[in-house]
Amino acid sequence: MFKKILIANRGEIALRVIRTCKEMGIDTVAVYSTADRESLHVRFADEAVCIGPPPSNESYLQIPNVISAAEITNADAIHPGYGFLAENADFSQVCQDYNIKFIGPSPDMIHKMGDKATAKSTMKKAKVPTVPGSDGLIGSVKEGIKIAKKIKYPVILKATAGGGGKGMRIVRNDSEFQKAWDDAKRESRAAFGNDDMYLEKFIEEPRHVEIQIIGDQKGKACHLSERDCSIQRRHQKLLEETPSPVVNDKLRNKMGKAAIAGAEAIGYEGAGTVEFLVDKKGDFYFMEMNTRIQVEHPITEEVTDFDLIKEQIKVAAGVKISGKNYFPSMHSMECRINAEDPTKGFRPSPGKITNLHLPAGHGVRVDSHVYAGYTIPPNYDSLVAKLIIKGQTREEVIVRMKRALEEFVIEGIPTTIPFHKKLMDDPSFRSGKFTTSFMETFDLSDLEDYS
Repeated sequence: MFKKILIANRGEIALRVIRTCKEMGIDTVAVYSTADRESLHVRFADEAVCIGPPPSNESYLQIPNVISAAEITNADAIHPGYGFLAENADFSQVCQDYNIKFIGPSPDMIHKMGDKATAKSTMKKAKVPTVPGSDGLIGSVKEGIKIAKKIKYPVILKATAGGGGKGMRIVRNDSEFQKAWDDAKRESRAAFGNDDMYLEKFIEEPRHVEIQIIGDQKGKACHLSERDCSIQRRHQKLLEETPSPVVNDKLRNKMGKAAIAGAEAIGYEGAGTVEFLVDKKGDFYFMEMNTRIQVEHPITEEVTDFDLIKEQIKVAAGVKISGKNYFPSMHSMECRINAEDPTKGFRPSPGKITNLHLPAGHGVRVDSHVYAGYTIPPNYDSLVAKLIIKGQTREEVIVRMKRALEEFVIEGIPTTIPFHKKLMDDPSFRSGKFTTSFMETFDLSDLEDYS
């Protein structure tokens, strides 16, 4: 087992990893930018190293700075968390070159799954259902239109290096193709430095359902069932739950087997999620794979009593998985509490938290790195906290979530708490009958009544 782990991240996920390491008797090293000097992950780690100024491209994304911090503290492993360098194949390779264990997949695995066009090809070979579309990248508008006519509109253009909804455009006919192509390539080039595109059939009114998997160094994988991530805005998740309201035992088993087949096809090591779109008929299609721990991993932990961070670390240390698949014994839901103003189009709202009261009670968990007096910096993701609720049924979880949201007090900055309060009252949400387009018609005009 590792003696010392450096956490190449910040905020709540860095704190989450530190807590598990302490329980495992592993020393920890925090890295931080000057903007995060007062963050809790810096205070609670055994050691802390400043790696640069506030901009992430001068600190958390600077591979030489992170590796230097690991070397001067004699860390023998690095946990990347999510975001930043978590899915960076070059970082995984550098860790390997410096004999520091990267707690995650190998560079080759990240390449195979991080590039969406390659991932789709890999999944096809593993006989995992995929969305009809181009065989790899498309080189021109003319080629794209030809494929679109063959598989029938609507289609969606996607950046192969994309994520977070960037570099994606829906096209409904030939005349829209050129503009969508130009816009998607421009956005992708600016966001990722790569404007390569591929094309897929656009599945209308789908559910976004992901399967949590764990793979060991022997090429064996297991799954921990599904999470429903359909409540999202511009491809950014707002709420997740497990089990999914639309997944029955038969579909769960089929999706789980498909996810394992895909993971074992590349000998996947570590925690990851295989993401699917599920249509109205219950057919599912591979969308992408995230080769890291997910923001929403706690809800899986709540319904399976399984510490995913601990399992990541054990697998990285060479421990075999049991091979057992895990199924939800309860229901769990996570609300992402962001420093955003939902009355102003979810505009980021960094600033100082003047007062804070966290909810508590049976079935209530809060993962957060903030405290009263803490200033949310403008440089990073706006996540403030994750409110995680578990209960015997979905109905019980919604009632408990409403109660917990009422107790949750954050003063000094706008947050998404009022949005989540209203969401808990929405008839479509409560019925479980919603799709990824839910937020397109959700009324945000009266959120002041929920503040």
